[in-house]
Amino acid sequence: MGRVTQEGDPPSQSSPPTGRAGEAARWRGLLAVVVVAGHAVKHVFNSGMRALILPEIKIDMRLSATQFGSLLTASQVTSWGTTVGAGYLGDRFSNRAGLILGVSLATTGVSFFLAGQASTYLVMFLAMLLVGMGPSLYHPPALGELSRHFPDRRGFAISLHGMGGNAGEVLGPVIVAGMLTLATWRGILQMSLLPAVLAGLLIWGVMRSISSRRPQSASTRAYFSTIGDLIRDPVLVFLVVIAATRSAGDAAVSGFLPVYLREDLAFSASRVAVYLSLSQVAGLITQPIFGHGSDAYGRKAVLLPGVAAVALISLAFAVADSGIALMLLVIAKGAFSFPLHHMFIAAAMDVAQGHVQSTVVALIYGAGFLGTFSPSVAGVFVDRFGIHSAFLYGGAISLLAALMLLPLRLPRTAHQLEQASG
Repeated sequence: MGRVTQEGDPPSQSSPPTGRAGEAARWRGLLAVVVVAGHAVKHVFNSGMRALILPEIKIDMRLSATQFGSLLTASQVTSWGTTVGAGYLGDRFSNRAGLILGVSLATTGVSFFLAGQASTYLVMFLAMLLVGMGPSLYHPPALGELSRHFPDRRGFAISLHGMGGNAGEVLGPVIVAGMLTLATWRGILQMSLLPAVLAGLLIWGVMRSISSRRPQSASTRAYFSTIGDLIRDPVLVFLVVIAATRSAGDAAVSGFLPVYLREDLAFSASRVAVYLSLSQVAGLITQPIFGHGSDAYGRKAVLLPGVAAVALISLAFAVADSGIALMLLVIAKGAFSFPLHHMFIAAAMDVAQGHVQSTVVALIYGAGFLGTFSPSVAGVFVDRFGIHSAFLYGGAISLLAALMLLPLRLPRTAHQLEQASG
């Protein structure tokens, strides 16, 4: 595999030249803070839309489960395509990471504003195509920067990024639930424009001075040459397939869980917000635990039991009542499900050995393309057999992902290699 950059490149190539290790460490820490904070902001918007706004749209516009599932699919299709493109941008123009992250947040606000204007199912479907684009620009360049700057603690750094997302997921439903007492869902979406654009300008301004000084890929030809080497690696390919399978199962369950709580169980918007926020708090706590554990004991030691647990929890939703058991299941799903995605990313970056990190992120996110159609399939099942069929379907798919993980051998982490050499 042709070398693009080494993980051990001197700080002067990935942070402002200071000549001192302490200064370089501070720049590295600031980079992490900015990237994680931006991720939190992005998820405030995403979680509010997914957890509370989308169920309100379904109820207010009187959509069938199939129509609702197609809205989820629409945003996920464009999310997949945008993620793939963001992987190329994040590696080919890694010295412009701040600009890409700023555009991501600003585009999110614009797309939400347009969704707030939609008056028919068809117009909302088109708006949801745009909604999938803005947030998906963020992950590949953000995680690529973290991986390049923290090769020695990759799992932990990526888990911090996940913590930012979880923090946003906790705040988003709470903020939107409060706003729904004062405004309609349309008004909330329209008001999203200004804060999103301001956040995008802020992260771009700060990142200009602390992101990578040169592109990770010297040319488009070198970039695609490295990609060609990567996709011939059977371990990486199989890992992407497993990630795609897991995503398909999780998309079905996560897509219909808020609807189940809001519509079938007649929970108030505030109660739904509390349940889903508790789930995110659980993920916020477990993210660094999973990250540190995967660095110390290997990615598979975390991935296999985690994916299996999510499968069992998803199946259990089909039989849980509306009492304490259901709340515990929602919390447990968050504790296991949210960290897993970032551990798949860390595992893929280990396999890639430090090359084209943003694109490796895009491959794992892009693997979710299989999941883009999963809510639509689940919607058909729900219309025919009832809401619980979405959980049975999603749980079975997740269980398949766990079985596929069993024979996979992943490379050792930097910590494991250091322990072995010592």
